[in-house]
Amino acid sequence: MGFGKVGSEVARRAKGLGMQVIAHDPYAPADRARAIGVELVSFDQAISTADFISLHMPLTPSTEKVFNDDTFAKVKTGVRIINVARGGVIDEDALVRALDSGKVAQHWMFSPEEPPPKDSKLVQHERVTVTPHLGASTKEAQEGVAIEIAEAVVGALQGELAATAVNAPMVPAEVLSELAPYVVLAEKLGRLAVQLVAGGSGIKSAKVVYRSSRDPDDLDTRLLRAMITKGIIEPISDSFINLVNADFTAKQKGLRISEERVVVDTSPEFPIHSIQVQLSDVDSKFGSGVSEGGDISIEGRVKYGKPHLTRVGSFSVDVSLEGNLILCRQVDQPGMIGQVGNILGEQNVNVSFMSVGRTVQRRKAIMAIGVDEEPNQETLKKIGEVQAIEEFVFLKL
Repeated sequence: MGFGKVGSEVARRAKGLGMQVIAHDPYAPADRARAIGVELVSFDQAISTADFISLHMPLTPSTEKVFNDDTFAKVKTGVRIINVARGGVIDEDALVRALDSGKVAQHWMFSPEEPPPKDSKLVQHERVTVTPHLGASTKEAQEGVAIEIAEAVVGALQGELAATAVNAPMVPAEVLSELAPYVVLAEKLGRLAVQLVAGGSGIKSAKVVYRSSRDPDDLDTRLLRAMITKGIIEPISDSFINLVNADFTAKQKGLRISEERVVVDTSPEFPIHSIQVQLSDVDSKFGSGVSEGGDISIEGRVKYGKPHLTRVGSFSVDVSLEGNLILCRQVDQPGMIGQVGNILGEQNVNVSFMSVGRTVQRRKAIMAIGVDEEPNQETLKKIGEVQAIEEFVFLKL
């Protein structure tokens, strides 16, 4: 009961012991529970089916004495309750009655008062185990907290994502691990999209479309939205965007980012099938990057754990987003790959990936070329002079 940080860690260990784990928490994201293999259920379903009940909820007006005579009447006979939350979530007199009747077989708790009253029926009950409320003050706990803080600081300085930042999107460690490759994809798509804008300024509206087999309510996209914001803003300003200031900085600069979640029929093993970034009401320096709706539009997905560009405007491509990228719109004819490859090779620019997408055979095509180095202006000029190439753009990743 209560599926926050402590509750989810208890669930993880219970799963390791071979237990079937269910949880009740009206505020817990479903993707966190799914990542651990825990089913989120209603309060009544949780108390009526559990053999062991572990309490981790805060003490609020809605949880005060939530375990009372009515509640104990619904639990399984012989249930065992572990209360590591607050004593006030249980009606102590009702608990004593449940213990006396055998409805509750065993109760573990920390003492709500230290030292406990000598005449406390609950503390003195033979089916109750009481421990001091000193878990955070032990030598081992203090040492563990110090190590965790040091590791978090080092990670933040190295640019790693922090799952425990209090003023950033709170993403559980297991969800953070699952989203990690999509975080890289999100930022790179933002960087690509803004580089397609003529002049690189005047961007007021961006739309992000997430395609996933998961229910939209089960997909927390705050982290991905922050990284797309980072990718759009940083290349055209002196701002440094992080998870804390992303939304605020976007608002300051007049950038409105909307999100859409589309459910598609793909494997639920992966949280996201693809991410699409659309920039509206801007001119493009690469006409082929404009969709039929008039927006700059690019789309990508994670393949083999790496971010890939899969669509530019209405053209399908497939190129790994590593190093840098050259996009060419050309007449679809033989020899184009060789011509551009020779120009790059003469300048010692290494091609890492290449993909061609076309609308109709022998008509128009887009060639996407990944390169390890940044070609000089002379090399780019030679590419643009190839007769069949109608337009091209160099993009830094």
